[in-house]
Amino acid sequence: MKKLFGAWLVLLLAASAASARTRWTEQQAKDWYAKQPWLVGSNYNPSNAINQLEMWQAETFDPQENDRELGWAEAIGMNTMRVFLQDQLWQQDPQGFKKRIDTFLTIAAKHHIRPVFVLFDSCWDPFPKLGPQHPPIPGVHNSGWVQSPGAKALQDPSQYPRLKAYVEGVVGAFANDDRVLAWDLWNEPDNDNDASYGPHEPKNKNELVLKLLPQVFAWAREENPSQPLTSGIWQGDWSSTSTMSPMARTQVEESDVITFHNYGWPEEFERRVTQLEQLHRPVICTEYMARGAGSLFETILPIAQKHHVGAINWGLVAGKTQTYLPWDSWQRPYVVEQPTVWFHEVFHTDGTPYRSYETELIRRLTAESNK
Repeated sequence: MKKLFGAWLVLLLAASAASARTRWTEQQAKDWYAKQPWLVGSNYNPSNAINQLEMWQAETFDPQENDRELGWAEAIGMNTMRVFLQDQLWQQDPQGFKKRIDTFLTIAAKHHIRPVFVLFDSCWDPFPKLGPQHPPIPGVHNSGWVQSPGAKALQDPSQYPRLKAYVEGVVGAFANDDRVLAWDLWNEPDNDNDASYGPHEPKNKNELVLKLLPQVFAWAREENPSQPLTSGIWQGDWSSTSTMSPMARTQVEESDVITFHNYGWPEEFERRVTQLEQLHRPVICTEYMARGAGSLFETILPIAQKHHVGAINWGLVAGKTQTYLPWDSWQRPYVVEQPTVWFHEVFHTDGTPYRSYETELIRRLTAESNK
């Protein structure tokens, strides 16, 4: 009987592996991209949530605020949002979490916005906790953002089946949902948070993530999603795959479409785009626009439009994440004085644009490209 069961299990696993889709070919990726409008949007967390947990937990999930803020995005021509999830939300309440995602997708679709969902994230606080979240630390950028998985789960292989259930559960629930644009499986997987939580990070964090990332792609592919899978590269030498770091090379070699982050000057942005075009797949920038660092809508968006590169800036509405403050606020909180310019974000909490010429530019360029 044991032998029969063992043989059956082997066959079942083999059938599952055989049914999982492979990485898209270059042509499949190009065919998908040809059907999309020029993708322009923001990374989105509602202004009344400090992080992913506060956005999505039942007690603080706010469809009315989502509806209001996505309406402002629609009005300036945005058609996508990059939205972060968190693994503990699945562990806490899988059915309720799926229902809230479905509600959010209904709201987004009302505004002709198709989100990119981010499943894991290596940035900021490595010790996420469910329940009420602490208030923003005065004057500090992203003072409450949390990683997924947290340091404890990342270092404990016995928790990986739970992480697998999260990936398969979320991707599987929406694998054929046209309201979802794409799956971003891991945000900045090799970010060690040196300027914030660095001393509290696992010493071998990069090694652990590098080992886990291909498994995450495999788990997602087992659900046969109709949407592309990706993970955005953000640092290092991209002149060829041979010069990339092992993490970046894994990201681009596993991704159906290529995504990247860049907060530099326009010359650097265009150089990065040109390097990634050599991979012969669609390219989408999933983070840009940091005014104080030289990354501006008026300089970056025209380059993205020229190359037909999707452009998703950081931040829509200034709020509890405080990402209108610069990164250096971790070393020098902006309490007594405010920065000369907002770092990120497009709107005030009442829907007034931070700079009206920026929103007019976004509206004009998206209208031109999507006629």
